[in-house]
Amino acid sequence: MKRAVLALADGSVFEGRGFGGVEPSLGEVVFNTSMSGYQEILTDPSYVGQIVTFAATQIGNVGTNALDEESARPHATGLVVRELTDPSNFRSEQPLPTWLARWKVGGIEGLDTRRLVRHLRTHGSQNGIISTESVTPQALVERAKKIPSMEGLDLATGVSTRERYEWTRPTPAFLSPAKATPTLRFHVVAIDYGLKKAMLQFLVDQGCRVTVVPAGTSADDVLALKPDGVFLTNGPGDPAAVVGADKTVAQLVGKLPLFGICLGHQILARALGAKTYKLKFGHRGANQPVQDLSTGRVEITSQNHGFAVDAKSLSSKARVTHVNLNDQTVEGLAVPEARCFSVQYHPEASPGPHDAQYLFKRFADLMAGQPLSA
Repeated sequence: MKRAVLALADGSVFEGRGFGGVEPSLGEVVFNTSMSGYQEILTDPSYVGQIVTFAATQIGNVGTNALDEESARPHATGLVVRELTDPSNFRSEQPLPTWLARWKVGGIEGLDTRRLVRHLRTHGSQNGIISTESVTPQALVERAKKIPSMEGLDLATGVSTRERYEWTRPTPAFLSPAKATPTLRFHVVAIDYGLKKAMLQFLVDQGCRVTVVPAGTSADDVLALKPDGVFLTNGPGDPAAVVGADKTVAQLVGKLPLFGICLGHQILARALGAKTYKLKFGHRGANQPVQDLSTGRVEITSQNHGFAVDAKSLSSKARVTHVNLNDQTVEGLAVPEARCFSVQYHPEASPGPHDAQYLFKRFADLMAGQPLSA
């Protein structure tokens, strides 16, 4: 392995060993506290333009395989780990460095990730660059300073599907062998802001035939498909910058059931008149505690987001249903009379706990005519 450097825009420099792609990797440096699921994380389109630092000390032991991918390719621009390990899992098809090299995604190992995570937690997520080039660290710092900020970037439109398509495949049998083949009772239109495959599979598990449409699809075109409900997916970037998204969703509110996750949650909030803002270092991991305010129940959730909904800006018709117990940020909202609800976290996990998977059934029940009790 070649010597590599991670340089941050604030002048901090970390040295290690490079692996994966040989070209410099640029992006916003963030950290994820998940203990497993690195391939699902790297292929999540929500990580477009970001270099992911894993807090777990050893990464790579599961290798990589096609079934664990949440999309067709990795979307993270780089990877930072304490120790890269060889695969020792029977499902492995390719070592992590080889897989990353195929997609020209650069990584760095051997640095003190605990120090890096603490630095990002204290000073906030910031832009950086991973490079094996023979240039001075200061030169890399200057390049990192020129990377555009996440604020104001419409990344969702860039990763959204270009063409409409149908999805009818449920969760793979090896993940849920006891499940029967679902009867597809409902038709759901999913507006793709950067979706994860697992979300579509969970919708099918609940009896939904899903039509996935591009992020820029108009409300009229969505309604012309005659869906029973509309699903607003996750995705990357600034929710305020997704062109036309809030206006489109505002035209759908009250016409049919709506369910939003992550970026879809933020866009629904903006459609209801709320504001969003960038968090200092975001929530990324599979261990975020969230409380359901209606029941008092605490769920451990999987999260990946750098923006949040401003609770004070929500109109009186929308009520906060869930809060993050670490920082009291908004984790869910609902407008029962308009049959719409959303959550900031990822009930489909991938990776993460299954505490919140019931939300997909709640959406199906809403389409079946049951009232929204959340």
